[in-house]
Amino acid sequence: MSHPTVTFGNDFDTKNRSAFGERWMLEQIFKAIGPAPLRFMFKGGEAVSLPGVSPVATIVIRDRKTLAQMALDPEVAFGDAYADGRIELEGDLTSALEAVYRSWPSGRADRSFYQRLTSTWMERRQANSMDGSRHNIHSHYDLGNDFYKLWLDSQMVYTCAYFPTPSATLEEAQEAKLDYICRKLNLQPGERVVEAGCGWGALALHMARHYGVSVKAFNISHEQIMFARQRAAEEGLSDKVEFVEDDWRNIDDKFDVFVSVGMVEHISVSDYARMGQVIHRCVGDSGRGFLHFIGRSYKGVFSRWIRKRIFPGAYAPTLGEAMNILQPHHYAVLDVENLRLHYAKTVEHWLERFEQAGQKIAEMYDPWFQRACRLYLAGSIAAFRIGTLQLFQISFAGSQSVPRAWTRAGLYAGAKPAQEDRQWTHATS
Repeated sequence: MSHPTVTFGNDFDTKNRSAFGERWMLEQIFKAIGPAPLRFMFKGGEAVSLPGVSPVATIVIRDRKTLAQMALDPEVAFGDAYADGRIELEGDLTSALEAVYRSWPSGRADRSFYQRLTSTWMERRQANSMDGSRHNIHSHYDLGNDFYKLWLDSQMVYTCAYFPTPSATLEEAQEAKLDYICRKLNLQPGERVVEAGCGWGALALHMARHYGVSVKAFNISHEQIMFARQRAAEEGLSDKVEFVEDDWRNIDDKFDVFVSVGMVEHISVSDYARMGQVIHRCVGDSGRGFLHFIGRSYKGVFSRWIRKRIFPGAYAPTLGEAMNILQPHHYAVLDVENLRLHYAKTVEHWLERFEQAGQKIAEMYDPWFQRACRLYLAGSIAAFRIGTLQLFQISFAGSQSVPRAWTRAGLYAGAKPAQEDRQWTHATS
């Protein structure tokens, strides 16, 4: 749909005071998000964009209250208005968000007093204490297994997949990720593994099934634990895998290996020292471990809308911050890998399946929920594509751990030829 477009410039004149107020608020939005190639329009009026840009999408704001909220706090107000249906976006949602993330000021020190105040309030309200973590996890992961079955892979893996080739299916990529982790850990039959935050149990079951280890997996999501226990029983692995409905802070006993996939994001930075203590208590100086988590290249505030509506208490640490888990106990970092583009591709698959299941989801939840989930998935794709978010994997070992591999060759057993790598580079450039 085409709209007459007026650009901001030195001749910012208006015919009446009401139009001036609307234009002024639109200008404040641009000041906050940077020179994004977007076109804004207020309920049928003139469309407004910045000079010298070619807009990738048009955002139609339906009411003055929404416009004022976006001028005050663009991120949270846009998310809520989109979920409410008070904003219409003409164009591709993911592309529009990608454009905003590219232009958004990287420094966070210039956030308004209001934004800093709401961020502080949110951090206190969503603190990851024992009770707080249970509430935070329940609000997202216990939405219903039937919902997640509609758009995750067949094993219900809700973390970044590993695509050996661009053409791999989501099922193949998630299976490859599970095995990739096991190879990074160099698991040996008979070893004891503890997993902190096990999701629906896919990794624990894979480790026991294919590597002959015994696993004790902890999770505070009731629905996930019940699903995982049922899978273990159906596969005859209940004697090898124990799923415990309890907080990671209560992990005890002795193990050879510690694993955490997708849980560091749900731990407060103030608890990183405690996590290091738990790891050391479990595997000591002779054990080894693996951390897989969403992170950032620079320290910053995690999306307040995501924390408000999707992942309460979430935080994406830098590698430096994550090292505060390991350094106090002199754990040696053996390997660090960034799978950012793999996560972008993973969420692309999730969003495609989510949209394909749109009618079924509409029968399960209201339109607000469906739009909020769509925004969360599209925003995640955009963030991983441009590097606002990263996906880190860290392998580590205690000072007395015996090295198990001389080179990295074992990680890439069965890897595709170099031609596939060239295709992957082309596909993601």
